[in-house]
Amino acid sequence: MRHVDFAPLYRSTVGFDRLVSMLDGLSQPDSGQTYPPYNIERTGENDYRITMAVAGFDETELSIESRENTLTVTGEKAEKEDGSSETLYRGIAGRAFERRFQLAEHVEVKGASLKNGLLHIDLVRVIPEAMKPRKIEIATAAGNGNEKQIEAAAA
Repeated sequence: MRHVDFAPLYRSTVGFDRLVSMLDGLSQPDSGQTYPPYNIERTGENDYRITMAVAGFDETELSIESRENTLTVTGEKAEKEDGSSETLYRGIAGRAFERRFQLAEHVEVKGASLKNGLLHIDLVRVIPEAMKPRKIEIATAAGNGNEKQIEAAAA
């Protein structure tokens, strides 16, 4: 795999440094981060949902933070050592994790819920009024004497 150096783009662009950083991040390997597994769904025209499998975690052990177009979900399992049982095999992962998602412009977190070991994070894209398309009415030149009429010849 070839490595692409994006350094010249940083020097020759103004205001596109976030885009160049994202491209640079795509060229880096993901470092094998696969835990916890997640789905990203589109539930409406401007609605999205991230579903993460966080079996064994409860609400107090999970943290969701949204800051500057980055959504960070962290989970830290509190180790309980009551001494009443001994684990012979651990197949349910309970390790700490941190998962980051890059959000597009104007995407906000609407809410989150935890049900049956799945963490659902609902997102909505809120487009500002100034950026929404608007229809411009075309005014007619009524009353200024410049109207032209086309008459059809009777056959």
